[in-house]
Amino acid sequence: MEESSIAEFYKGRSVFITGATGFMGKVLVEKLLRSCPGVDQLYLLMRPSKGKDVSTRLREFIDNQVFENLRNEHPEQLKKIVAVAGDVTFPGFGLSSEDMQLIIDNVSIVFNSAATVKFDEELKTAVQLNVKGPRELLAICRKMEKLQAVVHVSTAFNNLDREELDEVIYPATIDPIKLIELIDCLDDGLVRAITKELVGQCPNTYTYTKALAEQLLERECGDIPLAIVRPSIVTAAEHEPLPGWVDNLNGPTGFVSGVGKGFIRTFKINSQLVGDIIPVDYPINLMIAVGWHTAIQNRRLDKTSGIPKKIEVYNCSTGQKNPLTWEMFREIGFNYWLKYPTVEMMWYPNCSFTKNKTVHKIDQAISHYLPAYALDLVARLTGKRVKWVRLYDRAHHAISCLDFFMTHQWRFVSENQIRLLDFLSEADRRTFYFDVRQIDWNTYIGTYVAGARRYILKDDPSTLPAARRNLKKLYAAKMLLRLTLLAVFVLVLSYLWQVLSSWGSTIPGEYMASDNITFLHLQSEVEKETSNQGINPYLTSGIKS
Repeated sequence: MEESSIAEFYKGRSVFITGATGFMGKVLVEKLLRSCPGVDQLYLLMRPSKGKDVSTRLREFIDNQVFENLRNEHPEQLKKIVAVAGDVTFPGFGLSSEDMQLIIDNVSIVFNSAATVKFDEELKTAVQLNVKGPRELLAICRKMEKLQAVVHVSTAFNNLDREELDEVIYPATIDPIKLIELIDCLDDGLVRAITKELVGQCPNTYTYTKALAEQLLERECGDIPLAIVRPSIVTAAEHEPLPGWVDNLNGPTGFVSGVGKGFIRTFKINSQLVGDIIPVDYPINLMIAVGWHTAIQNRRLDKTSGIPKKIEVYNCSTGQKNPLTWEMFREIGFNYWLKYPTVEMMWYPNCSFTKNKTVHKIDQAISHYLPAYALDLVARLTGKRVKWVRLYDRAHHAISCLDFFMTHQWRFVSENQIRLLDFLSEADRRTFYFDVRQIDWNTYIGTYVAGARRYILKDDPSTLPAARRNLKKLYAAKMLLRLTLLAVFVLVLSYLWQVLSSWGSTIPGEYMASDNITFLHLQSEVEKETSNQGINPYLTSGIKS
């Protein structure tokens, strides 16, 4: 059996990962431990939070469902995970001297996926996490004695003032170093006041700061062997670590789950545009392969000329090679929700897309707020907690952050990931698959819906028969409501018709009689007042007409 060159490369080497507790970070850790069994240690940067120290967070991390297969088949691999306490917003990541030395002496490959992914994040916080964080990482990497590759996770959605985004680092509109200095010397209120002017045409602080981070890395990385991976919209796993696995409501996952529950029924989306989604296992496999390729090719330094080479950028997207429109996504997803419904539905699932803001607001008022106010009224009268209007307010705010991305389209050039396939053996292509041309969207979206049902809505597969019975009841209720509304409409229309008919048979006749009397009176007055008999017939004729 052909051996994996990538797995062999990671054998005996230690890896440092930031952002390991995030969605992509968990999948990366699981994949390295399972598909690169010879890897030495995985050092994960973890921040103590909510009264929990790092050891407690590590235990919770290992107990996550994503490591289910490893716990059952290779539990010894989980012992390779080492948590180091730190925070990317602190100088030197706030690492203790012991942990810093541990990393400097042992780490060969670094994956930097730490970032705030909130689209409406405060600019000051976004700069600290997304720009200053990578800068601090470079300072640590310069001290590493065994460093062979650094893979920075960015996003395909930066520099969105362009229609086509190539696999290059574009110049920033502002010096990232000067921006850091500016933000550091201003109070929070003043930063908020100038955020819109600083961000300019960028839709939010996330895309703005991710683009600045790339600029900073290019300027300051020196001879550090660095590569950048830019995923588009990362969604549930296609195959690994578990089919359909997802642990958050970000992006389309919130849409999928909301529609399945019957909670969200209208979206502001241009349905004809390409929705550039990518299953999480694809960028993770690409990142691992890029780490290997960057190391063996020594991308940052040409040994013969001594001239640093440009940073290799990999756009990890599907729009160019395997496009999927939002309308296709809606139709396929809706059909799978009818096949695999969730148990506790608010209403029969359905959704509509519109790119018109006014139509969308009207749809929200009818489909969301009208039922919400009715439910809250019932809750108030029965002494229960009022919540539905508030829930819709929060949901609409979260969804509105994505409006810009759902009503615009870009062409992400993604040739480098395809070229990288030429360097992989057949064994590595199977194990570390990232060829997006192989995605079957119909099958994947079915997996996505099933994953949302199981991992987000927490529905056990055994509940499916009950869910299908409930769906039939809701369909009957939906049709009954439609018939009732239709009957009310017909009754109102019939009543209006009767009123109009009655008004037409009485009121117009009175007006006509009054008009005839007026005309006859005018004719009599004219005959009396005029002595010119020659024009009298013409006046009489004119009045009658």
